[in-house]
Amino acid sequence: MRNELLIQIDMLEQLDKLLSVVESRAAGVQSFDALARSDAGMMKLDAICMNLITIGEVVKGLDKVSNGMLLPKYSVINWHGVMRMRDKIAHHYFEIDVDVIQRTVEDDIPQLHAVIRQMLGDIRS
Repeated sequence: MRNELLIQIDMLEQLDKLLSVVESRAAGVQSFDALARSDAGMMKLDAICMNLITIGEVVKGLDKVSNGMLLPKYSVINWHGVMRMRDKIAHHYFEIDVDVIQRTVEDDIPQLHAVIRQMLGDIRS
């Protein structure tokens, strides 16, 4: 049981760092649609999407490690949506709607980040 908690903490710490990276990469971006119109913008958009893929993958792993018991305790987050976003970006990259990515980054990532930090605090105490 102790090892399982250490793994969960490690995964939550990974998520905390990844979410910080996404927030940092997106800082100052007014329009994700504009990112798609330049090489430099596409590099930033690619970096954000890669981190969203990784976030979804870590969330999937966290759910597996906790035997599906941890994520439902924090139902304010649409965990299946986080995992589906990963699948959509990874498998259908050319169908990505940059407006959806922008809404995710602006609306969902800050809330997810706060919940991840809450989860870390709860598990550590």
